[in-house]
Amino acid sequence: MPEHTSFLSYLIAMFPALGENMHHFGNSLFGKPVNAHGAEPMVASLLVVVLLVALAYRAKAQVADYSKSVIPDETLSLRTFFEIFIGYFYSMMKDMMGPTRAKKFFPVVGTAACFILFSNFLGMIPGFLPPTSSWNVTIGCALVSLGAFTYYGLKENGMGFISHLAGPWMGWAMLPINILIFAIEFLSTFIIRPVTLSIRLMLNIAVDHLLLSILLAIFALFLPIPIMVLGTLVALVQVLVFCLLTSIYIALATEGHEDHGGGHGHEAGGDHAEPKAHA
Repeated sequence: MPEHTSFLSYLIAMFPALGENMHHFGNSLFGKPVNAHGAEPMVASLLVVVLLVALAYRAKAQVADYSKSVIPDETLSLRTFFEIFIGYFYSMMKDMMGPTRAKKFFPVVGTAACFILFSNFLGMIPGFLPPTSSWNVTIGCALVSLGAFTYYGLKENGMGFISHLAGPWMGWAMLPINILIFAIEFLSTFIIRPVTLSIRLMLNIAVDHLLLSILLAIFALFLPIPIMVLGTLVALVQVLVFCLLTSIYIALATEGHEDHGGGHGHEAGGDHAEPKAHA
């Protein structure tokens, strides 16, 4: 991309004093200058985080009075938006792994959904660069996903989460086959998964933002509208794909807790008892 592709990098180029301070800030915090090729996506990520925290506190204040919050708003408000958006991903996880595990693991998926959505749509605002168009940001999201399903897998199944990668034990004569299966599954689980998660998200958002920027520079009014509609669809789909795959990875890593050994009885008392209590 060109050097000055966003409002922030353009301001830095126009005001040398601001640029010196921002470059010092970027070099101190991220070890890179603040531009489209350096720490600017990280700075934009911090902007998204601050925005999300502010909106979350605002939404929390709106639901503090439970007697009023049970009545839905007549129009699309901030509270209604978060209820619909967060509720969709929770329902997706509940259908996939049951309500007990969904409640337990939802904070990771819900946080990722909000961060990626707002990061994607930041690029729809003229003059801003979407943080998710940088691999530094998307690989960070993917590593969080990797850390989450690895931690939950080890917590729920212990070393069985690792030994499961070798496939079913078929005897000492088939030990080389188990070693080969383990190597393939280890590579797929801990290397290929985060790389594909991060590259898929980064390429889709980067190409969409670049195409929108080019058309906006050529035709400033009406032609970019179809591209913006398409970009909105891409931004939403990429949030869904990332969170869906993360939910699948967590479900696969923790399914042994529900399906094998003593964990089955415990989970049966959790997932199956909960609907009866609500009934």
